[in-house]
Amino acid sequence: MGRLIHFEIHVDDMERAKTFYGEVFGWKFEDWSDYAGMPYFGAVTGDENELGINGALMQRQSPPPGANQPLNGYACTMGVEDYDTTEQKIMASGGKVAMPKYALPGMAWQGYFVDTEGNIFGIHQPDENAK
Repeated sequence: MGRLIHFEIHVDDMERAKTFYGEVFGWKFEDWSDYAGMPYFGAVTGDENELGINGALMQRQSPPPGANQPLNGYACTMGVEDYDTTEQKIMASGGKVAMPKYALPGMAWQGYFVDTEGNIFGIHQPDENAK
C-alpha cells in the first residue's frame, strides 16, 4: 500500500511560515536545507507515539495559488482539541477563513483556512455531538 508518510508545505517566507505553524499548532522545526539543496525545514508535528505524520516547509519553486482560486492540490487537515481556540490562533497569526466551521454530524467540527503563504489547510475537532 502507498501510505502517506510525509508532507511538504510550499512557502514564500520561511520564517513567517515557521512562526505561523509554530504558534498555531506548536510544531517544531529542524533545518534540513543541506540535504535538500534549498531552504527546507522538517516539521515535527507531535509525539512519535501519537497518530499522525511529520512533514516539512520548503521554499516555493513557482508562483503561489491565486486568490479565490479553487483548491488544485492536496489539503492537509490538522486534528485539534478545540476548534474555536485554534481558529482564534490562526486569525491572530495572520491566517484567513477559507470555509467557515461546519458540522460533520455525529463526528466532528471541520473548517478550512488560508495560511500566511496562501496555502489552504483544514482543522478537525472530533465531537460526536456536532450537528
